[in-house]
Amino acid sequence: MTFTKDSNLPAEAARPEIPDNVSRHSNVFDVLEERGFIRQTTYAEEIRELLGKEKVTFYIGFDPTADSLHVGHFIQVIIMMYMQKYGHRPIVLLGGGTTMVGDPSGRTDMRQMMTKDDIMQNARKFAQLFDRFIGFDDGKAIIENNADWLLDLNYVNFIRTIGRHFSVNNMLRAECYKQRLETGLTFLEFNYMLMQGYDFLELYRRHNCKMQFGGDDQWSNILAGVDLVRREEQEKVYGMTFALLTTSEGKKMGKTQKGALWLDPLKTTPYEFYQYWRNVEDADVRNCLAMLTFLPMEEVERLGGLKDQEINQAKEILAYEVTSLVHGKEEAEKAQQAARALFTGQGLTDDVPKTVLSAEVFAGEGVGLVTLLAQIGLVKSKGEGFRTIEQGGLSVNGEKETDAKRAIRAEDFTEGRLLLKKGKKTYHLIEIE
Repeated sequence: MTFTKDSNLPAEAARPEIPDNVSRHSNVFDVLEERGFIRQTTYAEEIRELLGKEKVTFYIGFDPTADSLHVGHFIQVIIMMYMQKYGHRPIVLLGGGTTMVGDPSGRTDMRQMMTKDDIMQNARKFAQLFDRFIGFDDGKAIIENNADWLLDLNYVNFIRTIGRHFSVNNMLRAECYKQRLETGLTFLEFNYMLMQGYDFLELYRRHNCKMQFGGDDQWSNILAGVDLVRREEQEKVYGMTFALLTTSEGKKMGKTQKGALWLDPLKTTPYEFYQYWRNVEDADVRNCLAMLTFLPMEEVERLGGLKDQEINQAKEILAYEVTSLVHGKEEAEKAQQAARALFTGQGLTDDVPKTVLSAEVFAGEGVGLVTLLAQIGLVKSKGEGFRTIEQGGLSVNGEKETDAKRAIRAEDFTEGRLLLKKGKKTYHLIEIE
């Protein structure tokens, strides 16, 4: 699959590199284990030995169900970066074919059907984002789309050659199917495991791919692929799953009030991205530093062990490092400066106007932004407020505002503060009580 770079991505952001001092280990298996990624493996000692003695081709699949990768995918991206750093070859498998069916894993209902054109357009956008993190030059990595071999399959031939290796009894015991039996599992979705298993077989035949990685919810599908290659090719291949990004309470991370935390800056701005990590719970800081940054583990443990007010230092480092990896250092620095201005007033003069309002003003539907601007005197009239926003002259919490009809609600405040900026230098701070 070929792709071109998207102008939406930050051109100034160089591809991030893993520093040489990220780990004292020489085997990438030990690095991934130390940083808390590995959950389940087929033959762990054999995998470790293989990764230590030869350059291994492996793959991770990504179904393009949206037009951007989100932070849950970023865990897999970082794993590919580690593997490539240690000399192994990633295959990024875009699921143009599997997305036509929909993965039932972790779902309580059937995924919404998507058109082929939408899926392929999403796949192209995925490819552009992967180029930000993975080096594809000189065959160091491969990008494939399983639509190339799945969409033209003859169904009768497929179930005769591939379907015969799958036991329905075993499939129904798999967690991805078992949890759906009460609410309803379609035959369409029941095919998904066969298709993912066939992906592994196809990549083994095309590229001598010996390992499949994925999130822990993919364990049953990965086992199916390992078994299919053994039955069809009489060869031993391996599977490994990694931790999903969850809080200390076991809930998935990466959800914001606006939805998923996207890697595309047009869907989640660098400032919003930064603020998400700046505001994580204290108990989650250590794991996020270990899994989402390339700081040495000694530094991760030191920062993760900070208590009370000092943990805010670790959160700021976490937010900067993750934002820098995804959006580049320049965007990370701009987000950090805006956040510091909001949290501490750093960068603002002492005479910045401040208005304290009751929290009730912003409850429920909140108050119109233009009305608020006029109320606090940042503009002389609502008409000026509309013009300021329409001309791109207003920022809210460091982000340029383009919606003149926006309402400001309680959830827009960070630690009780909202920072407005008109033009380049006119600030106004709102606090709620």
